Amino acid sequence: FYVVDDIKAKVEKACPGVVSCADILAIAARDSTAMLGGPSWEVKLGRRDSTTASRAAANNSIPAPTFNISGLLLSFAAQGLSLEDLVALSGSHTIGLARCTSFRTHIYNDSNIDASFAKSLQRKCPKSGKDNVHQPLDFQTPTSFDNLYYHNLLKMKGLLHSDQELFNGASADCLVEEYAADTSAFFKAFAKSMIKMGDIKPLTGSSGEIRTNCRKVN
Repeated sequence: FYVVDDIKAKVEKACPGVVSCADILAIAARDSTAMLGGPSWEVKLGRRDSTTASRAAANNSIPAPTFNISGLLLSFAAQGLSLEDLVALSGSHTIGLARCTSFRTHIYNDSNIDASFAKSLQRKCPKSGKDNVHQPLDFQTPTSFDNLYYHNLLKMKGLLHSDQELFNGASADCLVEEYAADTSAFFKAFAKSMIKMGDIKPLTGSSGEIRTNCRKVN
């Protein structure tokens, strides 16, 4: 979040009270994707910031790492997002890390995981303790935006239960195979779904506010 604070401070100095934190986040998501080798897209601008925040609402709306494919589809559908959006946006797990608490159940209890991969993770994430140990969501190229996340799923090496659910004998399998075989198809679908996600109930016009500090409402 300190990166957002830094961006906001510089934008406010140059152009006070005009650019929202919501727009900054949308642009930063696009730019960080492109900087790590991924696609770029035109970000729609003009969002305003909310005057409220709810951790509970966020946790209820964001799919959990324990979700199965039906739960993931329901969660995405509640936001107007499709199966195609689910599989494409999950590809963002080509970068980043997850805590031991997010994948512990998967590596100890699930059968749809490569045995050697599970054992290597069990050495780092015991059945109890070390909750804050982090592991890369894409163990091959954790700081490059590429399509190896999907290759991992084909080999049953998804870090999260919810990741591996995308390739587990259900409706998402064919899209995982397509994106694993064709990076450009993944990039095109990802950009399209990011624009679609950016259109979910934005505050515009006189709704909300332009925050002076992204950490709190005015």
